[in-house]
Order: sequence, then C-alpha cells, then structure tokens
Amino acid sequence: MARWSLVISENTDRTVRSYLGAIGAKKGGLSNLVEEAVKRYIFEKTVNSVKERNRDYSEEEIMSVIDEAIKETRVQNRS
Repeated sequence: MARWSLVISENTDRTVRSYLGAIGAKKGGLSNLVEEAVKRYIFEKTVNSVKERNRDYSEEEIMSVIDEAIKETRVQNRS
C-alpha cells in the first residue's frame, strides 16, 4: 500500500471528518473515502475524454465497431 501526504483546507477537513462521523465510519474511513473519490474522478475524466474523442461518430458507427471487436475477441478465444 502507498501513503500519501495531502494538504487540504481546514474547512474541507472539518466537513469530511463531520461527514465520516455522521455515517459512523471506522478506522480507515478517510482513506477509503479518498480512494473512492479518486477512482470516481479518474473514471469520470476518462468517460468524458472518450465521449469527446468520439463526438464526431454516430451511435450506429460506434456500436458497429464494438460489435466487430466482440466478434473478433470471441473467435480468438475459441482458438
């Protein structure tokens, strides 16, 4: 496991710790919250990037490429 040293505002610290207390979070609650938030942030950024990259293609074109990739993968896995 990695350790991070973070600097955040006092207001954010109080808000987060109040929230964790209100939900009855146990030891490791802050780490779990930060990890989940980072994962969601990266996922949202990735989704938005893919949407932006594909904005010039129709839904039908995208689905066709996906369907073809699935077919090719299934054929390769049978071999």
